[in-house]
Amino acid sequence: MKVALVHEYLIKQGGSENVVEALKGLFPEAPIYTSYFGAATMPERWRRYDVRPSFLQKLPLGGSTSYQRRLQYVLPLMPAAYESFDLREFDVVISSSHAFAKGVLTRQDALHLSYIHTPTRYLWDMTWEYQRDFRVPLVGALMPLVLSALRTWDFQAAQRPDHLMANSRYVQQRIAKFYRRPSTVIYPPVDTQFFQPVAAPSLDYYLAAGRFVPYKRLDLAIEAFNRLGLPLWVAGEGPDLGRLRAKARPNVVFLPYQPPKQLAELFANCRALIFPGEEDFGIVPVEVQACGRPVVAYGRGGATETVADGESGVLFGEQTVEALVAAVERCEQTRWWPERIRARAENFSQARFGQAVRSCVARALAGELNFGPGRA
Repeated sequence: MKVALVHEYLIKQGGSENVVEALKGLFPEAPIYTSYFGAATMPERWRRYDVRPSFLQKLPLGGSTSYQRRLQYVLPLMPAAYESFDLREFDVVISSSHAFAKGVLTRQDALHLSYIHTPTRYLWDMTWEYQRDFRVPLVGALMPLVLSALRTWDFQAAQRPDHLMANSRYVQQRIAKFYRRPSTVIYPPVDTQFFQPVAAPSLDYYLAAGRFVPYKRLDLAIEAFNRLGLPLWVAGEGPDLGRLRAKARPNVVFLPYQPPKQLAELFANCRALIFPGEEDFGIVPVEVQACGRPVVAYGRGGATETVADGESGVLFGEQTVEALVAAVERCEQTRWWPERIRARAENFSQARFGQAVRSCVARALAGELNFGPGRA
């Protein structure tokens, strides 16, 4: 049985790339097809994988980091990039998709499973924000037409896989809403062996971590801690850095990009993670819980599935400064048991992910999940 993996662009290591690596561990001989491979900005080990980029790799898009900024300019080419892959030699194709990867073409008798991180947000529920933030007037004027055409393609592409896997119940609901398809929930893998508690955590700061973009709502965390006066460390990078710095008082400290080892140390020593955005799953809260530390999270999206209110963290119901301040105060007054918090994170381990994916593939091959008859 020959297996191929398909993923969106590979530029920086993140949650979806962790999923691809976990799939690669399950199917070590499988090549990875992708629209673009930024070898210079991905971890060195990726250069040892059989990565097969599309024709977009040959376009004069600048360096790897420039490609991510310029991705919006090549959106109309993305469907063709994924449809150009010749996958006829493969019996099983597993795509890892938050945009276009699910749209690859396979043999009629091949099995295609697609792991959906999210229905394409800028084509569906965040399309207005995407158009509003587009800063090139002439191209921006055409963007509604482009996105409308891509939206039609995206829906059609979501019908191509034999079965869909969702990374959370929240995403499962969005798949049903936008793609009108059932799916199997398989939570993404967290390296609970790497993220471990420390014997005597310092607990001298709260932590917020992630890419500095508006929907993460790090501005809400900063405003709340401006009012509380408690120490908040904000780790990450992104286009919103200037705006966030301008809001922050001296008790808020910004940290640049942190390598995995340093990030794990930050997780293990914080009082709690502040997670004010709405995410499809949210890998960082689980990593922090694996370190035995609680999470203060907005009670919508994936956090409602990963954070147990009162046991491994505090959930707040409104994205307001007042609600977050009250949640932090509740966190301060709660006695936390690191072993119980870590036990929560073990539900999302790499081993469980592997078992769930293998089971899904086996059931699909037996004809229990996919549209067609069972396959020998």
